[in-house]
Amino acid sequence: MNIGYRIPSKKIDAEPIPERTIDLRQYLNFVWRNWMFIASVTAFVFLVGLIYLVRASPLYTAATQVLLEQRERAPGLDAIVNDGGISDYYLENQLAILRSDSLLRRVAIKELAPSTRESEAAAQSKEDQESAEAAIRDGINRLRGALGVSRGGRAQIVTIAITWEDPIRAGQLANAVADAYVVDQLDARLESAKRASGWLSDRLAELRRQLRDSEETVAKFRQEHGLTRSGPTVALNDQQLAELNSKLIAARTDAAEKKARVTFIAELASGKKTLDSLPDSMLSASSVMGALRGKLAEASQREADLLARYNSRHPAVVNIEAEKRDIERSIAAESQRMEQTIKSEYALAKARLDAVEQSMRQATGQGELDNEDAVRLRELERTAAVNKTLFEELLQKAKITDEQATFRARDVRVIMPAQAGGQTFPNARRTLLMALFAGLGLGVAGALAIEMLKPGFTSSREVEDALGIPVLGSVSKMNKSQLVKDGKSILLPLYQLHYPLSPFSESMRTLRSGIHMSDVDRPPKVIHVTSSRPGEGKTTIAVSLAISAAFSSGLKVALLDADLRHPTASHFFKLDQEKGLVDLLVGAATVDDVLRFHKDLKMTVIPAGSKTLNPPDVLGSERMKALITHLRATFDYVVLDTPPVGPVVDPVIVSNLCDKTIFVVQWASTPRELVETSVQQISSHKRIAGLVFNYINQNRAKKYGGEYYHGKYYEKYYSSDR
Repeated sequence: MNIGYRIPSKKIDAEPIPERTIDLRQYLNFVWRNWMFIASVTAFVFLVGLIYLVRASPLYTAATQVLLEQRERAPGLDAIVNDGGISDYYLENQLAILRSDSLLRRVAIKELAPSTRESEAAAQSKEDQESAEAAIRDGINRLRGALGVSRGGRAQIVTIAITWEDPIRAGQLANAVADAYVVDQLDARLESAKRASGWLSDRLAELRRQLRDSEETVAKFRQEHGLTRSGPTVALNDQQLAELNSKLIAARTDAAEKKARVTFIAELASGKKTLDSLPDSMLSASSVMGALRGKLAEASQREADLLARYNSRHPAVVNIEAEKRDIERSIAAESQRMEQTIKSEYALAKARLDAVEQSMRQATGQGELDNEDAVRLRELERTAAVNKTLFEELLQKAKITDEQATFRARDVRVIMPAQAGGQTFPNARRTLLMALFAGLGLGVAGALAIEMLKPGFTSSREVEDALGIPVLGSVSKMNKSQLVKDGKSILLPLYQLHYPLSPFSESMRTLRSGIHMSDVDRPPKVIHVTSSRPGEGKTTIAVSLAISAAFSSGLKVALLDADLRHPTASHFFKLDQEKGLVDLLVGAATVDDVLRFHKDLKMTVIPAGSKTLNPPDVLGSERMKALITHLRATFDYVVLDTPPVGPVVDPVIVSNLCDKTIFVVQWASTPRELVETSVQQISSHKRIAGLVFNYINQNRAKKYGGEYYHGKYYEKYYSSDR
């Protein structure tokens, strides 16, 4: 069967070639032609999944839920033991505890190796101890592999799951892990309280010793300095002592202020200070000094105004200077008076300070001490007071912690015990779905690999993409049962004579049309037929093409057998013993001697003739060129049959003498690399018209789309003639 001629793609400067879009039919055809392989792989993988489900040992999962409650506080308990609220970090820590070896060891000893504890106690040898420990370690590892812990979202709930071979055993182990966790939390709580109590006891003993030493030091200091705490002094309370301290501070402040004034007056008298720097407090204490400062400033201003108008000897200037001197004498006298007053006030403040200090010393029993000893005594008493306060506070905390050690806080409780486990492995539905999808994936991947590794071309698109040449026609593979006429066998090239409306006849007409359309301006007359390798049917195509042109179109046709090594065309016409091309080219015969006209086929045949040892030289001779020129002028259509391009160089030589070359390629069989190499060898001067697919398997071709297979659509055109 044939396909229509496809004009090869050409680059056009004005309009770019549109890109090919994805064709869904290509994928459908891919599935159609590979469905058996894909189905086989899928069925195999699915069967493997079924076998796995049958052979796999079922596992059951049981789960229990544990609530982490806010810790209850013992009466009066503070931050000695950390009782903070539950945080995300705390929950993560609890999950780590559930997976820890210490907790799983309890469960392993109790549930998986209950006799291990007795065996450990009774073990006498090192080997027995090692064996018991190995059994425990094995149980811990099994539990860790079967244990799953998770938190329930933002809730303070921990889920403990155990996956085991026995559903009842799975529930027992899950409950055992939860119980062990509760016990572990209680033990940790009590242990923490006991450690705190022990630390407080040690600290109390140390503070008791420090308090005793500090009180003994104070007593010894008082004894050495002859101080007693009897009489009114002993009855002095904290409020009275605070009042005395306030009076002492006020007296010291007043004395310091008076002393500063005395110092300023002394510096004023010595000339180190001026009246301008006199503090406001002192001015407010002496109104006379303020008035004198104002008069002096006013007199200085008038003097400056007069000096601006008169000289220094002017009577007005002399009078104002005398007035200034009187004011300055008054200021000096007032300063002396102020100095005496301030000194008297300072002496009084100093006496008051001494009296308050004496009262303080008498009240505290330090009346006979100097300042240094008094400071030392106060330091010792403060140290003793601090030690006493620390001791009393820590003693109270120690009593609370002792009560905590016997107070069992409820931090963890099981809210949903585990029941018998449900089967979680293997999951038949998930396993079968995975096997199904894995099988489909492997099947499609394998089919893609097969498609990519297939040797030959199967579509014109592949040919155009790889070689850049069109597919001119296609010829279906015909079996012997089809090549029959009235019970007699028919040679394939002669099939079109008996069935001119058959698909084979139509394919030859399509091929001739394609050759003609390859160069519309100068339709080719000399056609060269070759292939890449032997056995592709290039001679059959060449003979059939010549018969179609002569018998169907009535053209004057010449068929030249240029395959000098294996002259199959000559053998077809039973002319292999006649003179032919070789005889003509070596000068042993004339043109008329080698032309053999076939009356039934209405065409001329030039056989290969005698054998030659050097076909390339013979075909490349000047006589060969002259013969082609003569045939072009004499006949309407000239077809040359040459050897394949792969093994010999003869087709390359002949292609330069012809108008166009057509390649015969066995469909889905001839390696692509071989076809590409062959085309490159004779692709000069654009002499290749296109490619012909031969031996197309219709049953396979229909799975590549409708390009080569038309099925029932064309039956009405071939119903009267095959």
